[in-house]
Amino acid sequence: MVPLSHKPLVIAFVSNSCWSVYNFRSEVIRNFLQHGYEVYVIAGKDDFAVRLIDMGFKVHTISFNNRDMSLVANIKLFWQLRAVYKKIRPSLIFHYGIKPNIFGTLAAGSLGLPSIAVITGLGYTFSRKGILRSIVSALYRFSLKRASEIWFLNEEDAAFFKAYKLAPANRIFVLQSEGVNLEKFVPASPTAMKNRKPFVFLMLTRMLWSKGVGVFAEAAALLKKKGYHFECRVMGFFEPLHPDTISLQDFQRWKSNHTFSYDGFAEDVLPHLQNADCFVLPTFYKEGVPRSLLEACAVELPVITTNHTGCRDVIQHGINGLLCRVNDAGDLADKMEQMILFSPEDRAAIGFAARITTAKKFSIQFVIQQYDNAVAKFTGVKPSITFPEAIV
Repeated sequence: MVPLSHKPLVIAFVSNSCWSVYNFRSEVIRNFLQHGYEVYVIAGKDDFAVRLIDMGFKVHTISFNNRDMSLVANIKLFWQLRAVYKKIRPSLIFHYGIKPNIFGTLAAGSLGLPSIAVITGLGYTFSRKGILRSIVSALYRFSLKRASEIWFLNEEDAAFFKAYKLAPANRIFVLQSEGVNLEKFVPASPTAMKNRKPFVFLMLTRMLWSKGVGVFAEAAALLKKKGYHFECRVMGFFEPLHPDTISLQDFQRWKSNHTFSYDGFAEDVLPHLQNADCFVLPTFYKEGVPRSLLEACAVELPVITTNHTGCRDVIQHGINGLLCRVNDAGDLADKMEQMILFSPEDRAAIGFAARITTAKKFSIQFVIQQYDNAVAKFTGVKPSITFPEAIV
């Protein structure tokens, strides 16, 4: 713990939503609390703000509108963030998401505060050329010069930013992923898995076309025409204001055709992963490293995903999962058929190899260590708690 004679370090996490901090970074920020640091979450208000407060974090809610690219709105955001930073004077700030990475970094830089921009994936903005991509690229190029470091979740995204000179190359660091908790995400018991029928394919995702939901629906329909008996389940939340959102009408059509069931949004996905036979993520979204993919691997669930950025960082075809072609329902259907035809022993071997990969490369303990290293680097304060090696 920090000695009582010293003022505790103040660490700030800035994101579009409290949900994203709670869902993706709980272990990291809880680790900082254990070190005796004062942790602020500065994010858009949602139902998870109260949970973060209950966990011991100080929450400043601020208005984020990802779809509003007007000059007035963005200048207002800059000054809102700057006012909060000036008041709490963080020792180090971590930014997540396009607007926090741009305007939060500028606000921190204007006050001489160290900050790290975490690029968790290139996302929809960089999926196609156009005016929005050009504007965001120019803003990144201008703002990231003020960042102390720029973190990425995969080498391809880092290489993209270097190639287009969107960030200073000497400040780029690849985190590999946001990690997964191997003590929480554990395989189902052999008893629970025995003689489970029918075969269940599970997809956990945001309801966007680029996440491959439509491809999954088409592949399922193709496979059912061959006479196989299986279930497809989709879980996740809708984003009605997103330009790539899937309409409720499309979902109703798929449900009425018995293509798959939609089970809504679940806070705790572990029991759903443990009650499936195969995890499917046919994404062509500009991923960082999908957390859902790591969670599936951690519970030894065989995986089918695309040969795409962020996904091929995790899955080696034929060793710890299967890779299908991007946006190709026919190829996905073939891989799903292959997974059904594997013996239970073969699927178990694939799942076990997936957990080994996750333990060696993507454990949350590795991520926590990198955050601790960053704090030590930019504040000179080393943590007083060490964590054990990642478990298998």
